[in-house]
Amino acid sequence: MNEKETISLVTSYVGKLLRRRFGKGPESVSVFLNERCIVFHLRNFMGPVEKFLLTQEEEKAFRYTRELLMESLLPELQVFLREHAEIQVSEFYYDWGVHNASGAIVGLFHPVSEPAPDYPGKADVHEKVIEVTAAIQKVPEYIDSWWVNARMLAVFRQGITVLLEKEMVELGYTEVLKSAKRRLEKRMLEQQADAGIILNRTLTDLYADWDFNIDRSIVIYIFEE
Repeated sequence: MNEKETISLVTSYVGKLLRRRFGKGPESVSVFLNERCIVFHLRNFMGPVEKFLLTQEEEKAFRYTRELLMESLLPELQVFLREHAEIQVSEFYYDWGVHNASGAIVGLFHPVSEPAPDYPGKADVHEKVIEVTAAIQKVPEYIDSWWVNARMLAVFRQGITVLLEKEMVELGYTEVLKSAKRRLEKRMLEQQADAGIILNRTLTDLYADWDFNIDRSIVIYIFEE
């Protein structure tokens, strides 16, 4: 099976899987594949109940519901990718764009060990992201970034969790912590580490997620064509 056939197979499966679990699938699923990760970009993905929650300013309930569904969905997706597409995903990350009903699911193929190839502006992007990370948490022990495709930049960080955050996770406040970090970090990334300005591109979407158990994080920048 070539890459085009693999993407078509995975795209169809993910659309059906999301529709089955959420009751409504996204309007479109775009799948992007490279040697380091697979990214699913979802558009117009929000059901009537979720829209109601957001009109009532219940974003917390919206994210909690999706978190529960994703926890049960991702193992199934991981098995499908391995058995039907020969894609070995070691860890998943995801985030939602509430303002435009979008979303991104990112699967890393293996622990990042070797730096990705350089690209124009890479050092400047890292510098700004490190500044934001240090202001909120601490300087990352490791950072790297790569282009998933011509419009999508992935930034990987490891070793950024501080002791207070680890204690909150131990006490069962992972979702509260993620909610606060998303609001603060995404705002600061957009305002103070806008990769679009550095790369002379227009930013359209920004997603961020963390795995506190292994102390890693993924940020996805998406730009206009």
